[in-house]
Amino acid sequence: MKPEMTHRERILAAINHRETDRVPTDYWGVPEITQKLMGMFGTADMIGLAKALDIDKIMGVEPVMKQSGRLGMWDIEMKEIPLPGGAGYYQEPVRHPLAGFETIDEIEAGYTWPTTDMFDYSGIKSMCELYHRENFAVEGGYISLSYFYEMIRGTEQMLMDLAGDEGLADYILFKMNEFASAHTKRILEEAGGLIDMTQVTDDFGTQSGLIMSKAMIERFFGKYYDSNIALAKSFDVKVFHHDDGAVADIIPWIADKGCEVLNPIQWHLPGWDLREVKQKFGDRLCFHGGIDNQNVLPFGGEKEVKAEVEACIDALYSDKTGFILAPCHNIQAITPIENVLTMYKHAREYI
Repeated sequence: MKPEMTHRERILAAINHRETDRVPTDYWGVPEITQKLMGMFGTADMIGLAKALDIDKIMGVEPVMKQSGRLGMWDIEMKEIPLPGGAGYYQEPVRHPLAGFETIDEIEAGYTWPTTDMFDYSGIKSMCELYHRENFAVEGGYISLSYFYEMIRGTEQMLMDLAGDEGLADYILFKMNEFASAHTKRILEEAGGLIDMTQVTDDFGTQSGLIMSKAMIERFFGKYYDSNIALAKSFDVKVFHHDDGAVADIIPWIADKGCEVLNPIQWHLPGWDLREVKQKFGDRLCFHGGIDNQNVLPFGGEKEVKAEVEACIDALYSDKTGFILAPCHNIQAITPIENVLTMYKHAREYI
């Protein structure tokens, strides 16, 4: 019998396409569901929750923002929007700081771009050391230019810029990436080789297809993928790519750019075929996610949750590697706790 892997060993083996002793598992959840689970198990932190659930949680590290009178990294005004039935709330932007500007000169005069001086990176290494002592894989750094653009300018205005004002769009993307890449570099430097993966990611998908053409994605974002993935590889860290929705059409582009982990695999949406994706890209991509959190987890029962787990494992873990089972994005507040427990328990027991 092979010795049991640690959580970190299991995650890294899956990403490196080596056989694992069991299906690796990860957790993403909104604060409300996380607090419910922590309360159930009597723990106050993610390490305790991961141990209680017996999952291979990838732990994230980030620097502390210094007090500056600024509304977060990008100076976006957020508001708590209540969910129906008192289930919780979502933080939504109510003011996009660049929404009212029409020219580069106006932005230069009226907006202060973030810099690394706004952050304290000194605690990064100690956080990494803690997670390593507990045998968890570590993620640090997050670059998502389309998401940043939507948040500081608004989705509609982003698309208008890309389609009708290329000069302005190029300027905004350059300035965002100038900070985001420097920010990630500082995180990786401060970690001293203890970070396992970093996110070079985006939100190119909708419920039915891509939010923009493949040609537009390459035109505006391609060069930044090239440089940011090169940055990650210079630190010998894996590249994690998150892309919600019906993004199957750009999986070849994602793989060719050098991304190594693809999340969240919303395979119930148009264009997805799990077995075909595994066959075509399983030698280059590790798939992360797969368990539907729009319908199955919140509204299904034990039978449906088990069937979902089995479908993902059968297709994406057919060679005993290259798959990390997790929810397709954050488990929502209305999700029954029993379904969360069933998901992880069945993943351990099915194979």
